[in-house]
Amino acid sequence: MGNLRSVAKGIEKVGGRVIVSSAPDELSLASHLILPGVGAFGDAMRELNQRNLIPWIKDWITSDRPFLGICLGMQLLFENSEEGGLQPGMSVLPGRVVRFDNDSFPGNEHRKIPHMGWNRVQSRVTNDPMLSRISQHPYVYFVHSYYVVPDDPRVTWLSCDYGQEFCAAVRVGNMLATQFHPEKSQTEGLQILKNFLTLTPTLNAVIHPKA
Repeated sequence: MGNLRSVAKGIEKVGGRVIVSSAPDELSLASHLILPGVGAFGDAMRELNQRNLIPWIKDWITSDRPFLGICLGMQLLFENSEEGGLQPGMSVLPGRVVRFDNDSFPGNEHRKIPHMGWNRVQSRVTNDPMLSRISQHPYVYFVHSYYVVPDDPRVTWLSCDYGQEFCAAVRVGNMLATQFHPEKSQTEGLQILKNFLTLTPTLNAVIHPKA
């Protein structure tokens, strides 16, 4: 669904080797899994269901092997999205995906929808190792009209202000997901990808993001 080539090039640029595939037998050879995405929520879920990838992806995440969702790949982790009517997600994390609404901005302040371009994100982690070698408030590149609302605010890793504060990234163990595009966020975005590649699987770990 969309930005496979740019993500693959970003990983290669920071020293990783890439397998682009929808076949679990091939993907099982990887040490790190990335679910990118550009497009409609419902279409992406249909593609994942047709390829029988959802149980496999959820097993990967539950085993605490390094996982990164990008943009739509982050939204798909949640229970449902209001894009195109209520659409079911993968339910890895409890919460929903909602649309920016100018009526929800404070006062008479309006913002362009989609939220497109550069914006600053802020980590909720002190001395965040995933932001190693970059600023603690990096500028990154967004293109989206919908954003996630986790039921549990503790899973929010990075937040962003676009007339209202919203969740820009989540993290549970070795599962990370960003609403922004690190592969399009120049030097600091590529460093986030490089930091992701430093994550190592937790042996014999079983995590339960919904707990």
